[in-house]
Amino acid sequence: MRLIIVSNRLPINIAKDEDGYRYVESSGGLASGLRAYVEKIKKNKSADIEISWVGWPGTSVDDEEKVRKDIQQKFGAHCVFLSEEAMEKFYEGFCNKTIWPLFHYFPAYTSYQKEHWEQYILVNEIFCKTLLSIIRPGDVIWVHDYHLMLLPGMIRKQIPDATIGFFLHIPFPSYEVFRLIPSSWRRHIMEGLYGSDLVGFHTHDYRTYFLRSTQRILGYSNHMGEIQRNGHLVKVDNFPMGIDYHKYHSTALGKKVEAEKKKLKKSFASLKLIVSIDRQDYTKGILNRLKGYEYFLKTYPQWKEKVCLVMIVVPSRIGVENYISIKSQIDELVGSINGKFGNLQWTPVLYQYRSISFNELIALYNFSKVALVTPLRDGMNLVAKEFIAARTNNAGVLILSEMAGAADELAESIIINPNFVEEIGEALARSFDMPENEQSKNLVVMQNRIRSYDVFKWADDFLTSLKSVKQKQERLRAKTLNMDERQHIISGFRNAASRTLFLDYDGTLTPFAGHPRDAKPGKDLVSTLRYLALAEKTEIILISGRDRGTLEKWFGHLPVNLIAEHGLFIKEIQKSWRLLKPIRKNWKKKIIPILKLYTGKLPASFIEEKEYSVVFHFRNSEPALASLRVKELTEHLVTFTTNMDIQVLNGNKILEIRNAGIDKGVAALHWLTNKKKKPHFILSVGDDFTDEDLFRVMPKEAFSIKVGLEPSYAKHNLLNSDDVINLLKQLHEG
Repeated sequence: MRLIIVSNRLPINIAKDEDGYRYVESSGGLASGLRAYVEKIKKNKSADIEISWVGWPGTSVDDEEKVRKDIQQKFGAHCVFLSEEAMEKFYEGFCNKTIWPLFHYFPAYTSYQKEHWEQYILVNEIFCKTLLSIIRPGDVIWVHDYHLMLLPGMIRKQIPDATIGFFLHIPFPSYEVFRLIPSSWRRHIMEGLYGSDLVGFHTHDYRTYFLRSTQRILGYSNHMGEIQRNGHLVKVDNFPMGIDYHKYHSTALGKKVEAEKKKLKKSFASLKLIVSIDRQDYTKGILNRLKGYEYFLKTYPQWKEKVCLVMIVVPSRIGVENYISIKSQIDELVGSINGKFGNLQWTPVLYQYRSISFNELIALYNFSKVALVTPLRDGMNLVAKEFIAARTNNAGVLILSEMAGAADELAESIIINPNFVEEIGEALARSFDMPENEQSKNLVVMQNRIRSYDVFKWADDFLTSLKSVKQKQERLRAKTLNMDERQHIISGFRNAASRTLFLDYDGTLTPFAGHPRDAKPGKDLVSTLRYLALAEKTEIILISGRDRGTLEKWFGHLPVNLIAEHGLFIKEIQKSWRLLKPIRKNWKKKIIPILKLYTGKLPASFIEEKEYSVVFHFRNSEPALASLRVKELTEHLVTFTTNMDIQVLNGNKILEIRNAGIDKGVAALHWLTNKKKKPHFILSVGDDFTDEDLFRVMPKEAFSIKVGLEPSYAKHNLLNSDDVINLLKQLHEG
């Protein structure tokens, strides 16, 4: 198996000097998170996995061909080259001025520029083109993060059977925030993501928000996180990303870190250190963190000259307006705190605006008493896990924002709301008063948890789940009508002395429409039915839930038999309509007022009254509210009709109330049992739960087809109504 990891950036930095290009593996971000997994796979010679990486090399180069060959030979990676202008509009533009602030709940910082969106599409297309040039059968494509949300859909269009996983490393926002993106853009993004077989998020909340947005924007409901879309099964799940626990913990026990700790001990011998390390970003809550520390010093003066906040801010996105502003505010606030509380012997905040080495980082994690991790919103936040992993003396306290994805796993830390500086200050006071045995108990629990679900387990979990989805897709496809089976049906029809076709209408011969009246048969369908009906010894039975007036109007001029209201009315060719069996309809007077009550509660819903049944339609209603209201209505009706001989049935965006004992299967038996001679060829086609009654009564030798991939009594599946029409055309064309 070959695993192709696709990300905006390759895990490589390029530098040019007088000797040519130099290539150095980059640190931080997605690259460092995945590199440990990649390196482990490469070292494990028994693992039957080849890994390749696709991404932008980080800069524009003069000799693209040389760089492409160098990186492919040295790192097994494939370059996607982008112009500086493209990166400006794509990365600094749409990615960091639209998606990043909005997905982190900073709508005031969000920019909506059409040229940035168009560049985002273009860059995703360039990535797709690169991938298409290297993909081989059997490859597993793992796309990462918000830069490439359109890419899975683009690949799927070109390679329908590709194995594609997508993982989002930042939060996915609630629908009320996500909908701030222009409607055509957000729909395009959702459709792009649903090109995947598996879509992964860090937390259950992000997964839930995504599924709700799916329902609101695309209209698809899920079952246990699985969605059937255009015949394609997609799984949506959460996989909390871990770290290389062993690397952090073992490094903390090493000699180099011990040397760094001695330096810290010499500088801060009498002080309890609070460590804060973050990339410069407005989402990290650095200003609130400083204000919380200021509140702590003001409210608990006994801790003055006994603590020190070591704040490392790693430069990021230098030159971007919002980041320049944050840097300026941090500088001012640090100066204010040090000026207000400090003296010649004590500096309350030791602030450094720089990157630090790995050994320095681990030493700081290990030596500090408290870690202050307070993002205003964060996808996961691995700093919190790194601090826990680097502890070796069974003591230490983590103060963690509830807005970080890691809070779900690290519940034993002190969880705070980073928007309230008082909570941060009180958490600091509580951390220094916490007994060591309590610190130790909490730390051990968290260490065991992140040790057991590390970055290797995270990646294996995702890829195993992706494999499972593909296997389930294969099982579903096994029932999908293949070419041999299709030819078998065509041959059976052609060679039969007599033929009978039972055909449902809505969802089978035509797609569903917003309103039932809009699903009129087109010329192509009418022509196909006429040709089939005129074929020698061929009988067609249109068997629908529609009322008899509509069926008569649409199909009465054709030589076909009609069944209305799911089998209640029958009209044979050149005969009048007749009731299959006498039933009552006075119950409708009691049911319709209830349905009218719920049309008032659910905008865009409406009632369709037939002679002996009533249908509550909610196809055009807002999906989330419809789900709630229809559940309420169903419970109401089931209770109300307990002693009435009627059924309450859930269909495709409808709720139908009808008499019990009448269904499509009962109606079909009129043609199957009342004939002197059973037809040699029988075909039944339908798409919803009402057609299951039809499939159940079919003789063993009959052909039955379910439209869609849901489980069914039918022997075969077709994906949609277009496939059904194509099959019918093949029958009459021979």
